Amino acid sequence: MDSGALPERIPRRGSAFARWLGRTILRVYGWEIVGELPNLPKFVIAIAPHTSNWDFIFGASTMFALDINLAFIGKHTIFVWPFSVVLRWMGGIPVDRSSAQGVVSESVRAFRDAGERVLVIAPEGTRKRVEHFRLGFLHIARGAGVPVVLVALDYEAKRVRLGPTIEPGPDLEADRERIEAHFRPIRGKHPR
Repeated sequence: MDSGALPERIPRRGSAFARWLGRTILRVYGWEIVGELPNLPKFVIAIAPHTSNWDFIFGASTMFALDINLAFIGKHTIFVWPFSVVLRWMGGIPVDRSSAQGVVSESVRAFRDAGERVLVIAPEGTRKRVEHFRLGFLHIARGAGVPVVLVALDYEAKRVRLGPTIEPGPDLEADRERIEAHFRPIRGKHPR
């Protein structure tokens, strides 16, 4: 898939340099992008498994290669100079995760009020092993009235897998179980 194949309603970055950079990084490392994204101007991407700092490289390269205008939430401690300049240019939003409810409610409000934007979140919330995904990404999607697109970083096949798309329902626990089941067979950089 390339940016020319993207559905027309997905917001674009419009940066030829970023497209070139993303495609080049993926090609050099032997990765390919498979699947489809919905033809929507706003949605949440849940990208998993998140087991390595390399996930950021391949995830960002994919979004650059596809020319998607995105935002991502990152731990505030990574937004230090000189990295903060680049992270903000890439769509980074620093958050202090010490207050989980505050982060979720603020993220819902900001995302709902934002224009056309794709928000990318690692549902584990950390590179460490977790028993279950956090529910914040589902709360944000449901609160903003948008679907969640599952994106898998499959290190074994060297593929970024786009889709399926999930509409969060009233039972977020059931949604989480279904999403975890989707990602379970996918091997991250450091399998768990």
